[in-house]
Amino acid sequence: MTGFVSHYTNRVDAKGRVSIPAPFRAALAKDGFEGLYCFPSPFQEAVDAGGHGLTHEIQKKLEGFSTLSMEYDVLSTALYGASETLKIDRDGRIVLTDSIRAHTGIDQEVTFVGQGFKFQIWEPGKFRAHREEAMKRAMAVLAGSQPGFSGQAGGAA
Repeated sequence: MTGFVSHYTNRVDAKGRVSIPAPFRAALAKDGFEGLYCFPSPFQEAVDAGGHGLTHEIQKKLEGFSTLSMEYDVLSTALYGASETLKIDRDGRIVLTDSIRAHTGIDQEVTFVGQGFKFQIWEPGKFRAHREEAMKRAMAVLAGSQPGFSGQAGGAA
């Protein structure tokens, strides 16, 4: 499988830097994106991150709307206007910006969570709670009894 899989937790150093997991760096290098494209997740207290695969998915979503529509305006603002492109240093680290820290609550550790074409950046405790809820919902979906997905942050139904 290509893309971002598994999850990893790394420490944030005194300068606010954190190492992107080596498998994620390899996927980014294969993707060819310079840096790391990030924006606040519209569904979670996490940050969506990736490269060309992620920006391609955003563009595909936007192509479904007229460029002069309200839908296009709000989606492009949320997915492009609120985004950041972080520089990855030669040691594979990024500096977590104040906006990323504010949205996620990240302090001393970061959990990177693979989602195929993208990954998410989480505060580890919040990810553990989200993963527990996601596993319950996934089991219900696999069993054929889908719970209501309301799109609310934190997995609330």
